[in-house]
Amino acid sequence: MSLKNLKQRALQDPAVQQEYDKLAGEFRLIDQLLMMRTQAGLTQEQVAERMQTQKSNISRLEKGNANPSWSTLLKYAHACGFELTLSSHKVN
Repeated sequence: MSLKNLKQRALQDPAVQQEYDKLAGEFRLIDQLLMMRTQAGLTQEQVAERMQTQKSNISRLEKGNANPSWSTLLKYAHACGFELTLSSHKVN
């Protein structure tokens, strides 16, 4: 069974879907961080060097094992050559 199929099957459970929805913003943030770094063609080590931090901090950030400040997110984006913006939309 592929990871995609496993995810689809798990999300059929309303309790799992509810928890997944709670984390959706965090998942989008992680995806955005990874997209910036890969589009920039950088390694975690290179981003860490540009941010003057350790590679382990970048790894934790990209795994969702950190609670980054806005300042940290801005530094990460700039290290990858991106500008970070914040947007919002009304939910149901």
